[in-house]
Amino acid sequence: MLGIIFDMDGVIYRGNTPIEGAKEVIDYLKSRNVPFVFLTNNSTKNAEMYREKLLNLGIDVEEDRIITSGYATARYLQKHFKRGKVFVIGGKGLVEEIKNISWEIMSVEEAKERWREIDYVVVGLDTKLTYEKLKYGTLAIRNGSKFIGTNPDTTYPGEEGILPGAGSILAALKASTDVEPLVIGKPNEPVFEVVKEKLTADEIWVVGDRLDTDIAFAKRIGAKAIMVLTGVNTLKDIEKSEIKPDLVLPSIKELLEYLKVHADD
Repeated sequence: MLGIIFDMDGVIYRGNTPIEGAKEVIDYLKSRNVPFVFLTNNSTKNAEMYREKLLNLGIDVEEDRIITSGYATARYLQKHFKRGKVFVIGGKGLVEEIKNISWEIMSVEEAKERWREIDYVVVGLDTKLTYEKLKYGTLAIRNGSKFIGTNPDTTYPGEEGILPGAGSILAALKASTDVEPLVIGKPNEPVFEVVKEKLTADEIWVVGDRLDTDIAFAKRIGAKAIMVLTGVNTLKDIEKSEIKPDLVLPSIKELLEYLKVHADD
């Protein structure tokens, strides 16, 4: 059975603007009972928030089909590490996911006095990043805290253009600590642990817009790598890259005809 993993930013929408054809593709998959999940490296929202966003764009999917790097990070912490105090550099979605596993979150105010008590510094995309957050993250990591990143994306596509991503914040902390983070999201294996819990399929397609995360992830898990050109990377990027998709489409809109021909093969 075929199962499809969709990236979201740059594939389904850019910012708050839907990409033409996204709704039709999802409706087609639902009508044919083809299993699929949304897998986003963006941890600023949780599944509930993303469901609301998709609904506003006319796409109706259950929360259970939406996996964020924040959710995957929280699940990975819970499964592989002992409970501890967490300093989060990230958005509301990531904070909510850490709260959901009932681990203590230390605020910036608390970190001023208690940064030596921090066990984990968990870093995602933070659109309200401050020097203070970087300061206490750096102090904690240098003091021995485990350094964990939700995802490595240095940029992400917004309505205004290409914007700095979580990987840019990780890079700043790597520079100030000389410590490599454990990164959970695409293209790394830890996030696939979570995907396998929600997607049962003999054949997997990954539809994404980034070579270094989506397409590399597809290659790593032995999936068919389908790249759309509505997000970060371009045809020129593909030419220069060692990571090559199996199929390149102008946008998700063209995936519908491809599905009709190939999904039942």
